[in-house]
Amino acid sequence: MEKGGAPRCAIRGMFFDFLDDPWKHAGKEHEAVRFLRDGLLVVENGMIRDFGLFEEVSPRHPGLEVVSLPGRLLLPGFIDGHVHFPQLRVMGAYGSHLLDWLQQRVFPEERKYSDRDYADKAAGFFFDALLAAGTTTCQAFTTSHPAATEAFFEEAARRNMRVITGLTGMDRFAPEANCVGSGDFYRESRRLIGRYHRKGRNLYAITPRFAVGCTDAMLEYSRRLKAEFPDCWVNTHISENPAEVPVARELFPDCQDYTAVYERYGLLGPKCTAGHGIWLSDDEMRRFSEAGAAIAFCPLSNFFLGSGSFRLGRAMDPEHPVKVVLGSDIGGGNALSLLRVMEEAYKVGMCNATLLDGSLDPRAMDLAEAERNKLSPYRAYYLSTLGGARALCLDDLLGNFEPGKEADFVALDVNAGQAAMAWRQSLAVKDAAGPRTVDEAAELLFGVMALGDDRNVDETWIAGRRAYKKAATA
Repeated sequence: MEKGGAPRCAIRGMFFDFLDDPWKHAGKEHEAVRFLRDGLLVVENGMIRDFGLFEEVSPRHPGLEVVSLPGRLLLPGFIDGHVHFPQLRVMGAYGSHLLDWLQQRVFPEERKYSDRDYADKAAGFFFDALLAAGTTTCQAFTTSHPAATEAFFEEAARRNMRVITGLTGMDRFAPEANCVGSGDFYRESRRLIGRYHRKGRNLYAITPRFAVGCTDAMLEYSRRLKAEFPDCWVNTHISENPAEVPVARELFPDCQDYTAVYERYGLLGPKCTAGHGIWLSDDEMRRFSEAGAAIAFCPLSNFFLGSGSFRLGRAMDPEHPVKVVLGSDIGGGNALSLLRVMEEAYKVGMCNATLLDGSLDPRAMDLAEAERNKLSPYRAYYLSTLGGARALCLDDLLGNFEPGKEADFVALDVNAGQAAMAWRQSLAVKDAAGPRTVDEAAELLFGVMALGDDRNVDETWIAGRRAYKKAATA
């Protein structure tokens, strides 16, 4: 891993970040953005000390080492809110539907993570791939084996990356070797919380995998853990597949719906993220909003496994807004790049909008919700940076270039990738020196989101140090 920078240094370049939610600025989304054509980011001990226009900030720091990144667009590091560490190797594996795919593809691979040597090797591959994708923070699932969680946290700490994870609780709906007893889950979780939570940049998530895979005892121990350690996060799944929802009702007959299961056990709250939420009712969406809980929107896996389309426009209802973070959800997702995730999310939104614009069924017309589904570059990059940080309750630490936050960022080459990319981008911005306005920068970023992938990630910086540099190609 190539590293650059010093305990105190500055990075000069073209910066693009968010100060507000663009959904709140309909028709004027650029007002949520800060674009500096020539900016300076001053970093001290991994934290942002100063930020602004080069001509204003530079005189305040005479003699400071400056690293220039010309020809690149610098954004806060991407935040992946839902990813499965032990599924990297089975990414793109065929499965006829979610439940079949888990049994045939995922569970056999996850069993290997009981071996610490295998988990350590996998963690190296995983974090290398994250950095190459421009992802600097993730909330991840491990397995029901403590070795997997230990390997994940220790590799993240070695790279000084901000992560959230925890031992995965599952005691049914899987082979015995993939499960953990509820009592063992409780004891091991307490041990792991003491060893890793808030040690360096590690954060712990109490992780019942999903209600269908958890007995009442497992969920009760999860409730107890959250009560004992309220500072910890909660990470789970909900309403991913239409076949899963009636099973949850059968297993928890005293609960009116899937969301009620997590409410019953005191898990739905500000630091809770539930992956997918495709088949949530309007009432469940409202209760997520009132609880301050977040949904991880994972369009790559939702389409790859045929699970359905997340109702983004409903989640963004201004009356009952739900916090949303993007997730790659590998291995169901077939790419670790959030650029690819944004592309797919855009398509989901466009299809959702068509269903609501009245052209198919005038009775279903809701033009306001249809518009909220449309993922402009402002909305997309917000979800992958500041919006994601807000959803995960990390916006005091991450998400933009405000002084006092951690200095994680990605340097994008907006012309890389497909052979036609540079020509396409030249139509959007004709000045060889790059975009001159925020709208021109957004148009370039939309090109990257629509046509790009990890080839557009030139550098990834962690806490003010270069952690990844794309290799030159012939």
